[in-house]
Amino acid sequence: MEDRQFRNAMGKFATGVTVVATEVDGNVHGMTANAFMSVSLNPKLVVVSIAEKAQMLEKMKQSKTFSVNILAADQKELSMIFAGQVKEYQEVVFQRLGNVPVLPGAIAQITCDISASHVEGDHTLFIGKVIDIRLEDAEPLIYFSGKYRKLADNNE
Repeated sequence: MEDRQFRNAMGKFATGVTVVATEVDGNVHGMTANAFMSVSLNPKLVVVSIAEKAQMLEKMKQSKTFSVNILAADQKELSMIFAGQVKEYQEVVFQRLGNVPVLPGAIAQITCDISASHVEGDHTLFIGKVIDIRLEDAEPLIYFSGKYRKLADNNE
C-alpha cells in the first residue's frame, strides 16, 4: 500500500486537536498533534506520539514533562501556528499549571511527567503520568479528512 493511501485512511478517524507543550531552559516549545490518547485510569496515563524528525522530540526528552492542550473550536489559528502552517511569527502567551506551560482557553489542559518512552517505527511514544488537569466548558476543535471541523448539535 502507498503512504498516501495509509494517510488518507488514518484521516478518516475524526480526532480532537491538541497542542503538546514543553519547556527547556526557559523556552516554551509546542507542536500540534492529534496522535494522543488516554492509556490508563489507575495510574492516570496518557500517550503522545512524536515523529523522529520533529524538533519537539529532543525537547521532550530533555524536559521530561509536557502538557496536552485540547483545543477549543475557536483555537484553529493556534493549531495552525504550532503545525507550522502560519509562516509569520506570532507570539503565543502561555499560562502555567503547576510548573508546566499550558495554553489559555484550551478545553482541557493536562500536565504530565514522562514515565516512559518507546520508539516505534518513525515515531516515539511518550507515556505521561498525569499530574494535574484544568477543564473549560467549550466545544472542541475537530480534525477529519484533512480539514478542521466543528461538532454539529443534532440532539441525538
